[in-house]
Amino acid sequence: MSDFLGGIFAALMALLPGGAGDAGGYPGYLEADYVYVAPVGAGRLVDVTVTEGEPVGLGDLLFAQDDAQQQALLKAALARRQSAEANLDNLTTGSRALEVDVIRASLAKARSDLALAQSNLARSEKLLAAGTTTQARVEQDRAALASAQAQVAQFTAQVGVAELPARNAQQVAAEAELEAAAADANRAQLDLRDRQTTAPVAGIVDRLFYSAGEIATAGTPVVSILPAGALKARFFVPEADRSALAVGGMVQVGCDGCTAMSARITYFASEPQTTPPVIYSKEERGRLVYLVEAELEAPGGLRPGQPVTVTR
Repeated sequence: MSDFLGGIFAALMALLPGGAGDAGGYPGYLEADYVYVAPVGAGRLVDVTVTEGEPVGLGDLLFAQDDAQQQALLKAALARRQSAEANLDNLTTGSRALEVDVIRASLAKARSDLALAQSNLARSEKLLAAGTTTQARVEQDRAALASAQAQVAQFTAQVGVAELPARNAQQVAAEAELEAAAADANRAQLDLRDRQTTAPVAGIVDRLFYSAGEIATAGTPVVSILPAGALKARFFVPEADRSALAVGGMVQVGCDGCTAMSARITYFASEPQTTPPVIYSKEERGRLVYLVEAELEAPGGLRPGQPVTVTR
């Protein structure tokens, strides 16, 4: 659109002998760089909270997409993170207190059985010396004593192992698992947050390209915003007046039915809009026009596409 209008204005200026001077002003039109807002991912629009022509502020909600899948993924990621935290805590602190108490109780019983086995063997040996028992009985009591000693040694070792933290390699693996689970949870939270799109700039809603219920694809604009202060005048200056204007200079922008407004020049084309012969004669230089852009300080309700006249 802007290139088409620019070509028309440039052609008209080229037809004028000597171009349009400052007395009559320079013809041009208003233009703005729109901000096109698109979703990060594809999804069905469940709500479009703005309407065309209404103002929006920075961070205002523009539209929301269905987030049922993202909610489920977030719950799963949080559960995995909780499981990884519990696993690391268990490896770091050793077995739970109740588990250690059970092993200690078993150790106490094994020690009691050991004391009984020692007493039985001592009595059997005395009876054997007195000739009132058999050698087989003594051998049985010795076997019972050996079994009781093995039980005590086993439960003593189990208590020691239960009270120890995990080995370094296991802890490193558990820490890595927790870190990965936390990263997945953070990503799931970001994906859920991206289902609601807010305004990246303040301005006026220009167009809505989708309605609630439709499926918007990733990267395809749903809303276009005309940012505040983005309106600018594009006009064409003949070669004879080129040296009178410069970037940063002030001009007056007027239109049919509106008062003149101040604008600051922000761009000055280095090449002309026409293509005359290589050697610029005086006659040919009079046909040259240069594109200039000036940002309006107070747009006053004007819209892009409005024809204007710019004066120094």
